[in-house]
Amino acid sequence: MALPPRPVNPPCPFRATPPQRSGSAGWRTALALSAALAAAPLAGCGVFSAPEQLRGNRADAELLQQLTPGVSSKADVTAVLGSPSATSTFDDREWYYISAMSHTRPARVPAIENQRVVVVRFNDQGIVEGIVQKGEDQMRNVSVVERTTPVPGNDRSLLQALFGNIGRFGPTTTQETVPGANAGSGAPPR
Repeated sequence: MALPPRPVNPPCPFRATPPQRSGSAGWRTALALSAALAAAPLAGCGVFSAPEQLRGNRADAELLQQLTPGVSSKADVTAVLGSPSATSTFDDREWYYISAMSHTRPARVPAIENQRVVVVRFNDQGIVEGIVQKGEDQMRNVSVVERTTPVPGNDRSLLQALFGNIGRFGPTTTQETVPGANAGSGAPPR
């Protein structure tokens, strides 16, 4: 009596057999797979972005409420807000607290958001005269000039740059100035 043929890989008794697919189900599977592959690069955008970083010295509203114009001094302002980011150019009557939130995006220039400048003005006695907050809408956009400043010096050609240092340097301090003085003796120099 002949035994029935055994399959090479018998089905696993713990796993249900997959249902048979018709022709249209294959297209739906392929369409769902291609949609998932197309959305995969966009799904990682939030994962790979850097966290926001505070740049500068942020003077929050809660801290500014602790300062009273006409009463608070420079020492009080330093104790509450810290040292200023900048002071006025010609006198020490205005202190600037400059801050911004930035985050670096992959393969891009860092993005700057939520820029703020808090100006604290003092009178001649060093007492706070006023506090002014300036946002992004009150700032001026300064364009950067793309020119380069010429540097005085020699304009060298390619051959001058390649061969320009030949013969410029003398022997080092460990070498003797007379070539071949100890060439054949094999003895160390005295």
